[in-house]
Amino acid sequence: MWPLGHVAIAYLCYVVATRARFDASPAHFPIPVLFLVVGSQFPDLVDKPLAWYLGVIPTGRTLAHSLLLLVPLSVAVYFVATRYDRRECGIAFAIGALSHSIVDAVPALWGVTESATHLLWPITSVEEYEQGPPTVLGLLQDSLTDPYFLSEFVFAAVAFVLWRRHGYPGLGAVRTALERVRPAAN
Repeated sequence: MWPLGHVAIAYLCYVVATRARFDASPAHFPIPVLFLVVGSQFPDLVDKPLAWYLGVIPTGRTLAHSLLLLVPLSVAVYFVATRYDRRECGIAFAIGALSHSIVDAVPALWGVTESATHLLWPITSVEEYEQGPPTVLGLLQDSLTDPYFLSEFVFAAVAFVLWRRHGYPGLGAVRTALERVRPAAN
């Protein structure tokens, strides 16, 4: 799945989680939404550079996609966030990171990929690249006819409509941060 799809799925999961726990929308949790976004991208931000550019792990879905790393990391982020009275930020990060890895395993259920062994790497082995790491353009070309890839746009549209309905939670905090670092106009 691509970054847009991961953040969309994570946001939809967070909508369900906040409704179930607080009977509220993510609008009440703007800063945790930012942790959700970071969590939803975390596995790829770690694994892709380590595999594609540094070659220290076998594929772009191993170390940070493994539940053996993500579960303890999510627990640690939760405890650190709780220590700073930001418990919901830890929960949001965990939802983003765990949804990322689990959604990447979905094609294995449909038989599109051979396995979801990345979920338990390094206990289970993953298939290394045959001809070196892929390129982003190559991956995009391979994805254009894949229904799974196309479904990401549906999820993104639904997530965007909900995010808009919720008042764009997180956007205000980003704007405020950018205004603080932007040099004053002369």
